[in-house]
Amino acid sequence: MIKVINALLAIIGGVAGILVLYWVLNFLAERLPGRWEGRLKPYFYILPALAAIGLFLIYPAIQTIIYSFANATSTKWVGLKNYTDLLTTKDFQITLVNTLLWIIIVPTFVVVLGLGVAVLADRLSSGGERLSKTLIFLPMAISGVAMAAIWRFVYEVRPAGTTQIGLQNAVWTGLGGSPVAWLQEDTFKLNTFFLMIILIWGQTGFAMVLLSAAIKGVPEDTLEAARIDGANERQTFFRVVVPQIWGTVITVFITVLIGVMKIFDVVYVMTGGNFNTNVIAVSFFNQLITNGDAGKAAAIVVMLMIAVIPVMIYQVRHFRAEEASR
Repeated sequence: MIKVINALLAIIGGVAGILVLYWVLNFLAERLPGRWEGRLKPYFYILPALAAIGLFLIYPAIQTIIYSFANATSTKWVGLKNYTDLLTTKDFQITLVNTLLWIIIVPTFVVVLGLGVAVLADRLSSGGERLSKTLIFLPMAISGVAMAAIWRFVYEVRPAGTTQIGLQNAVWTGLGGSPVAWLQEDTFKLNTFFLMIILIWGQTGFAMVLLSAAIKGVPEDTLEAARIDGANERQTFFRVVVPQIWGTVITVFITVLIGVMKIFDVVYVMTGGNFNTNVIAVSFFNQLITNGDAGKAAAIVVMLMIAVIPVMIYQVRHFRAEEASR
């Protein structure tokens, strides 16, 4: 009960504090002479948001960049040593390759599967469509840790001759094979691909919802015109529907891509980055928490920021182009 009361007091106090803050800012703006009130009042209203962004985003980013050129305890400058040590280490090179594979494969499969499910679900009756979309969207309601816990039972391995509780090994041994430790099998990056399946399973529902809404927004006139011109269903879909929803496809792809670049929970829970499955976020965690090396951890974050920035710039430009074309 005390926790509930504290939560209510925090909400009431926070809302009241914001109201008082904006009342004070408005009061100050109204006291400005002449045209200065109209010129500066908008900036007064966005000042709290800018202050929060500066304090919780820009300042930590600058501090992280500075720490990336310091030693493990951030007490001495070491120049580019953190970067060179990381980039010349075989383990970190494997980490970069794994992260690149995640970036290429997961968003592509999420978009393709989400688009396929959206198209097929839209062809069902209203009840069947709602049920199928609900079931496919359900993994979005759970965390990455919960998804990993579920899929541990899928990949679970028991000694030969015992009952296999893992679904994949149960099927594999039922077909005559021997039990396989799937998450330790790094031949052709199989264990990494098995980890990717978890995130694909979790994100397909997100892509399906957005792409289904975009497909429903395609004007029927264009579809009818294509059919009258003799286009079959496949041609109508790829030459009429897809071009009209391409903006949504790109948005979904980039959104999933940014999430994949920061993937941590699935890999950490399933393998901890062992067996050549490490990704850049897990590497950061291990450097900071396990090794206590703040310099290398900061360098990893800076490299991740550098990789994310071009994607964000493209997303902003794409969004502006979409808005301008409407």
